[in-house]
Amino acid sequence: MAGRGVRISRVAGIELSAGPSALVGSLLLWAGAAAFARFALGHSVVAALVAGVLVVALHWLADLVHQFSHAYAAWRVGYPMRGIRLWWVLSTSLYPEDEPALPPIVHVRRAMGGPTGSAMLTAVAGLLLLALHGLAGDLWWVLAFFFLDNLLVLTLGAFLPLGFTDGSTLLRQWRAR
Repeated sequence: MAGRGVRISRVAGIELSAGPSALVGSLLLWAGAAAFARFALGHSVVAALVAGVLVVALHWLADLVHQFSHAYAAWRVGYPMRGIRLWWVLSTSLYPEDEPALPPIVHVRRAMGGPTGSAMLTAVAGLLLLALHGLAGDLWWVLAFFFLDNLLVLTLGAFLPLGFTDGSTLLRQWRAR
């Protein structure tokens, strides 16, 4: 996560960048998903490679929904984000370096934005998973991955206090009160 990373785009005033590890993480996720499709599910090589690409694309879509939900919450409380940095298969919200000391409730509201957005996306993915069961054929497992990735990593996993997660922010603010 050190350094600026490579600028990808600017969306709704938010600078999107990626560290070199984001490419490595994406390739590892693609290879793992393709290997799963090929060897565990018996898909053809081409189908497995395509499924791997879909898994990576859906993962980053989910991650960006999580981060833009943080950005929306930050904008609503009047202390907006300035950027999003992708790293490995995760990302970080970037706030202005000269931001003043903020009341704990501002940090809590900004931290809760990501898991809230991810929970909504999890619900949509779950409904799609149920609706398309039996209809999506060989790609149903990609949708199942999308649902589980949203639920376990970006919604519930966000609350784990790992030092870089929303759970860590919430725990720090709870202790500060």
